[in-house]
Amino acid sequence: MADHALTLLLDKAQEDEKQAQLAVVAAQQSLDNYYRQLEQIEQYRLEYCRQMSDRGQQGLSASAFGHLNKFIVQLDETLAKQRDAEHQFKEHLDNCQQTWHQARQYRQSIEWLIEKREREQAERERYQEQRQMDEMAAIIARRRPSPFS
Repeated sequence: MADHALTLLLDKAQEDEKQAQLAVVAAQQSLDNYYRQLEQIEQYRLEYCRQMSDRGQQGLSASAFGHLNKFIVQLDETLAKQRDAEHQFKEHLDNCQQTWHQARQYRQSIEWLIEKREREQAERERYQEQRQMDEMAAIIARRRPSPFS
């Protein structure tokens, strides 16, 4: 594979890694937002229960109690659905992290291959240079008059 092709592969791998990292950040933000929303619903439910208790102490009709209780049950159902969604947010984050790690490993592999080729090229150049120097020394040695002649 030509060096230019490896450079193009490296550029693509770096871009893929960057996109994967951005996906991890977005997934983490989604999970954080999920937790904030869950906490808000829990706080809202808790406040609603306090209000129901306060109003109950002041005297509450059965009809009003039924409506308040029905609303709290709806909040409980919403919280249960929200808690079920936690697994999906965490799974998405895990998948994004795995994709990012794979993209990073792929980029590192290409970088290693490029470095290996550069080392091999440098070694070939050193070998070629040494060979040329040896040939030059041999030519010079042949041109010198022999001390025995």
